[in-house]
Amino acid sequence: MSITSRIGIGVDAHRFAAGRPLILGGIQVDYPLGLEAHSDGDVLCHAILDAILGAANAGDKGALFPPSDPQFKDIRSTELLHEAMRVVSRRGFEIVNIDVSVMCEEPRIGDYREEMRDAVATALGIEMDQISIKGTTLERMGFTGRKEGIAAIATVLLNKQE
Repeated sequence: MSITSRIGIGVDAHRFAAGRPLILGGIQVDYPLGLEAHSDGDVLCHAILDAILGAANAGDKGALFPPSDPQFKDIRSTELLHEAMRVVSRRGFEIVNIDVSVMCEEPRIGDYREEMRDAVATALGIEMDQISIKGTTLERMGFTGRKEGIAAIATVLLNKQE
């Protein structure tokens, strides 16, 4: 039996940190805190990364882009998305669609949604209408509710190219 479609799920979370810009969905968001990470801390892109790699059975972001490797220090996550897409394409897959939910009390994701969709689409070489980005609060519960950080979950559908 030949499998032509695969689904992947990715999750990421980072705590807020002072002295860093907030990068989400490949863009800088106006917020007084950034996210603590080896790379730029873009939880939205990181969740997409793991979803894409998982769907293609190509490992995970930590294996492909180890945080112990100095070449990835402060790297833009859109660059990582671009490289992951090359890996997935070599395996014969193309993206059908991506759906992402970003969990935070602040900032408001809707204010930046279209710019984020454009940046992610550009990094992956796909159309904006293949990407859905949504923001949600967790009703002031947990670390995101206490405004200690941001989390994201992404699902990706890949098709095997004929």
